[in-house]
Amino acid sequence: MEKQHPLSELLGSTIGQIRTMADANTIIGEPIHTGDVTLIPVSRLSFGIGGGGSDFVTKNQRPEAANSFGGGTAASAKLEPVAFLVIRGDNVRLLPVAPPPATTADRIIETVPDVVDKVTSFWEKQQEKKGSASDVEGDIDE
Repeated sequence: MEKQHPLSELLGSTIGQIRTMADANTIIGEPIHTGDVTLIPVSRLSFGIGGGGSDFVTKNQRPEAANSFGGGTAASAKLEPVAFLVIRGDNVRLLPVAPPPATTADRIIETVPDVVDKVTSFWEKQQEKKGSASDVEGDIDE
């Protein structure tokens, strides 16, 4: 059986710890229910990992003795909230947590869904008014 190097053990342990942090529930959080609204947090996970090591023989160590080892690993993780999915009935919206958009084009793109909703609502109301106005005219003619 081949001897496993201590650096492999160090890196394996570090990667195992990151693997436990980086599951789907970390990115898409547990739903929060408040009355008829459900909020689902969405986050971004960034991480980095590094490691290194060395085998060396000291001048006082005999060549037939096991080599010394010096090594280490490091890991860093950052979890930051990005947005919330807001669910109310059949309506689902994405509410960003990030700062407001910086450019005019970003602002326009961000407001397009609201404008479409408002225009659609206005159009439906106008159609209802036309329908009820023609009903009233039909009643007067009779």
